[in-house]
Amino acid sequence: MLIQWYPGHMHKAGKEIKAILSEIDLIIEILDARIPFSSQNPMLARLRGDKPCIKVLNKSDLADPERTQQWQTYLEQEQGVKTLGLTAEQPERIRQLPALCHKMVNIKEGQLLHALIMGIPNVGKSTIINILAGRTIAKTGNEPAITKFLQRIDIGNGIILMDSPGMLWPNLDNKNSGYRLATTGAIKDTAIQHDDIAAFLAEFLLEHYPDELKTRFQLAQLPGREAELLELIGKQRGCLRAGGMVDNDRVAKIVISEFRAGTLGRMTMETPEMMVEELAELEIIRAEKAAKKLLKKQKRK
Repeated sequence: MLIQWYPGHMHKAGKEIKAILSEIDLIIEILDARIPFSSQNPMLARLRGDKPCIKVLNKSDLADPERTQQWQTYLEQEQGVKTLGLTAEQPERIRQLPALCHKMVNIKEGQLLHALIMGIPNVGKSTIINILAGRTIAKTGNEPAITKFLQRIDIGNGIILMDSPGMLWPNLDNKNSGYRLATTGAIKDTAIQHDDIAAFLAEFLLEHYPDELKTRFQLAQLPGREAELLELIGKQRGCLRAGGMVDNDRVAKIVISEFRAGTLGRMTMETPEMMVEELAELEIIRAEKAAKKLLKKQKRK
């Protein structure tokens, strides 16, 4: 399944960010700690230049702590990047952000530090802003694309935040990243097929978190294929249609929602090593597409 979800307000926000970037002293990118690579905006990598950047691994309470540490070490290899693992349940750690901003940027006395805060939809950015500001400014909700306009927010401590809408990008070239974004809730559920996403998630869980699956669903042994796993869970949870057939959509929604809530355990869907492999595969695919396009162009001549 090709996953694409790019509402018009995201396109507009991207243009607005490009227009104000020269006025920005520092960038705060909110990542989902369960998918630190797939939740990074490739536009930011192209436009940031040498501006300092804080990459916040939010929802770290839902992520595998060992993999979170791996990602922090990996991300901080880039010049000018610092990381911070956060969760909305630890507001005192969120309030450390202003001090880190000032540590990374030298601002003359009396001047304000301008920071751009951005992230994918439903990553928890608005909750972080409200905690920093000490009041409700940004709308929050367990649904992507709530913030739709660029906002200027004074959070005190000599810092002005420019809050951008949750943004995806028009071409999700890496299909695995698209699936991961859909699994974690960054893409509206109305734009995805739940059974397809659940099959991707089940395959991942069988390979990387088998013990957690056994514990959660009280299974002595695990099947070898994702379809068999979903059928087992469907029967166990009573997701049956007339004739005793498993309702694939119902069981898919259960598995996805339990992953998102952390009920299955603390899990991270990607590692730096996995991303190196996937990017290498993606380069091959892009090269093949470019070669086919060139061949078609030559045939027309």
